[in-house]
Amino acid sequence: MAVITYKCPNCGGDLRFHPESQKYRCEYCLSEFTQEQLEEMTRQEETGPKGETPGVAQAKDLGANDGNPAGVTADMAKGTDGNPVLYNCPNCGAEIVTDESTTATFCYYCHNPVVLEGKMEGGYLPKYAIPFAIDRDKALKIFEQWIGKKRYIPKAFYSKDQIDKMTGVYFPYWLYSCQVDGRMDAEGVKHKDWVTGNTRYTQTDKYDVSREGTMKVDHVTRNALSKANRKLVEGVLPFEMEKLQPFHMGYLSGFVAEKRDLEEAKFQDEVQQEVRGFAEEALKSEVAGYDAVTVREQTMDLKDEKWDYALMPVWTLTYKDPKQDKIYYFACNGQTGKICGELPVDQTRLLLLFASIFAPLFVILMIVGYFL
Repeated sequence: MAVITYKCPNCGGDLRFHPESQKYRCEYCLSEFTQEQLEEMTRQEETGPKGETPGVAQAKDLGANDGNPAGVTADMAKGTDGNPVLYNCPNCGAEIVTDESTTATFCYYCHNPVVLEGKMEGGYLPKYAIPFAIDRDKALKIFEQWIGKKRYIPKAFYSKDQIDKMTGVYFPYWLYSCQVDGRMDAEGVKHKDWVTGNTRYTQTDKYDVSREGTMKVDHVTRNALSKANRKLVEGVLPFEMEKLQPFHMGYLSGFVAEKRDLEEAKFQDEVQQEVRGFAEEALKSEVAGYDAVTVREQTMDLKDEKWDYALMPVWTLTYKDPKQDKIYYFACNGQTGKICGELPVDQTRLLLLFASIFAPLFVILMIVGYFL
C-alpha cells in the first residue's frame, strides 16, 4: 500500500485540483500547473540525475518493500469490511482513519490531501473521471440559495461548524455503452368516414409497416456504491458525459473519493431491458400517419456491449438530527450545479408558529362565544 501526495515543483506546498481553472494550484505560492505540465516535469525528474529534488511534481511512493506505507503495521493495512483502516500522514505523521471503500481523503489534523494509491490498483482503477468544475465557494452559494427560501430549518443544519463539513466527493459509477440493431414489423390501420344522404360509411385500410435502424447508446449511468444514499448519488444525475476525461490520480488531490463495491453484473439485465425499451419506443415514434398501429414482431439486438468505471464529482453535506436519529443531506452536482436534498424541520419553530396564529384566534373565539 503506497500513500502519495502531490507537491508544488516550485515551493513544495500542497497541490490541489482547482475546479474553476481546471488546473492544479499550490496552496502557498499560488502557482498553477496543467496535467500535461506535471507529467512533463515528472519525466524530466525521472530521466535526470538521481537524488532528492525540492519540488515533487508527481506523487512519490512512500511504501516499504512489503507493500505497506511507512509506519503502518500489517494488521492496520489489512482491514476488514466495515472496519476502519489506519494510515500515516506523510506530511505530519498523524494517523488517517478511513474505510476500505475510501480511495482519497484528508489528514484530519494538518488537512494535507493524501491519496491511498493501493486502493485504486488493477480493476478498481477508473477509466474515466469528470473533474470538479464547481469549487467549494460556489457550492456554498448554491446551498445558501437553496435553503434561503426554506423556513423552519434547524439552525444547526446551516451553522458554521456544519457548513465546514461540506465535502467534495468523487462517487463511483458504471457507464454502459452498446449498439442496438432494431427491427419492427407492424400493421398500420387508417379509417376514413363519410356520409352520403342518411348513410354513414367507414372505410378501413390496413398496411404492412416495417421499420429498422441502428442506434448508438453511450454512458447509461448506474451508481456503483451500495453504502451511499441512493437519492443523494442519483439525484444529481445527469452529468455532461461529453466532458469525460481519462482518469488521473491528481484529480483526487484535495477531494474525497469512494471505491466501488458493486459490479456491473448487478445491473446487466436491468440496463439491457431499459436500452431495449428505449430503442423500441424510438422505432415506434418513426411510425406516423396511422389511426392505430399493432406490433407483430420486433427484435432488438445489442452489440459491442461494454462497461466503463468512472468517478463523478458531487459536493455533499450531511446532517444527523439527534432527536429523530435520521440523516438529512444536501448534494450538488460538481459539474452542472444540479442539486437535490432532504431538509430537516425544526419542530419547535413550527409549534411557535402554530401558537402565534391559533392562540390569538382561540382567544377571539372565546370572547365572541362569551358574548353570544
